[in-house]
Amino acid sequence: MSTIPSRNEFISKIKLYMTPPGEGVFTVHAASDKRINLHKKMFGPDAVKENIVRAIWEESLDKTLPLSKCVILGIPSDCGGGIQRGANWGPLYLRESLINSREDLRAYDIGDIRVVPQLLHDKYLNDETIKKVRLALFQSETISLPVSPLSIAYDFAQNFHQQFPSKSIFMIGGDHSVSYPMVRAYLEAKKAQGKKVALIHFDAHTDLLEERMGIDICFGTWTSQIIPFLESASHLIQIGIRASGKERGHWEKKFGHVQYWAQEVFDLGPNMVADEIVVHLKKLGVEEIYISFDIDCLDQEYAGATGTPEPGGLSPHEPMVIMQTLFENFKITGSDIVEIAPMVKPPQIKQIEPETTLLVANALSTFLIQAMGIDH
Repeated sequence: MSTIPSRNEFISKIKLYMTPPGEGVFTVHAASDKRINLHKKMFGPDAVKENIVRAIWEESLDKTLPLSKCVILGIPSDCGGGIQRGANWGPLYLRESLINSREDLRAYDIGDIRVVPQLLHDKYLNDETIKKVRLALFQSETISLPVSPLSIAYDFAQNFHQQFPSKSIFMIGGDHSVSYPMVRAYLEAKKAQGKKVALIHFDAHTDLLEERMGIDICFGTWTSQIIPFLESASHLIQIGIRASGKERGHWEKKFGHVQYWAQEVFDLGPNMVADEIVVHLKKLGVEEIYISFDIDCLDQEYAGATGTPEPGGLSPHEPMVIMQTLFENFKITGSDIVEIAPMVKPPQIKQIEPETTLLVANALSTFLIQAMGIDH
């Protein structure tokens, strides 16, 4: 069993393997105007002008972090995505949208996981590569820290829940593989606390492959990999599914969880779906829930700025109704929104992008952040 770091040791690690909000993507020119504007609004124009953003951010880790009930985290990684990349820009663009529209969010933005864009998880790297990346990131080959975004995210989330067991994290991705370390750390922490929890997964796709081309943790496999950490598969509910090579019965029989495909949500209506989920989870004794929201759960009319936009999806109304009902019956103590690719616009998309997708993602994110910032 690993030793739990002290609060000071944890903060010291954050300063090494994380960055101020918006800086997690290693880049010089792309979207630099958005990063600068974000920093001006978060830290003040003088901080940007005087190049003291990092100093202010590091000070806030000691002073502001302990005071906040909900924390915003960015994981700008799309190395675990599909053919179409671009979700690494989701955290920067969505943050700017949130801060432009709502400056009163009850949350502390703790920053970004540092992302080397060629890496996914440390288990896929040899020792020599890890040594070289440690030298690049931390100026040391021997420092005992992870180097890949999923490995760093898991280390952070595990330590975070140990240090702040009553706090919640709202994570902005990234492709959907970034949910794996966050949900795993969440489930492990809640199990240690004796809490019964469930995972609510909004998505057009099942993400239930056991591997994809030999890789066992990626955007198409993360859900199947997280099921063993649930008390049982029945604690997983998937909503909005419609793009799958197998029928609903195949997945439910194989894994033992519950799915609501998009057409079923339309047929039953979101209120009935929500009520059925509440009854199911209460029978299981569930107290708290984690919501993982892939933006492609929504129809491509509402969310075109994503790697795999799909027709026939939900409107923003249905998920909001379902999430509101869940919030009225359970504590939402963890959540994420992923697969926003603001620089991607597939040719079939007619609406203005990324503005349309960001507007919808803003509303969903605001609800989740506010829900986690409220004491029940």
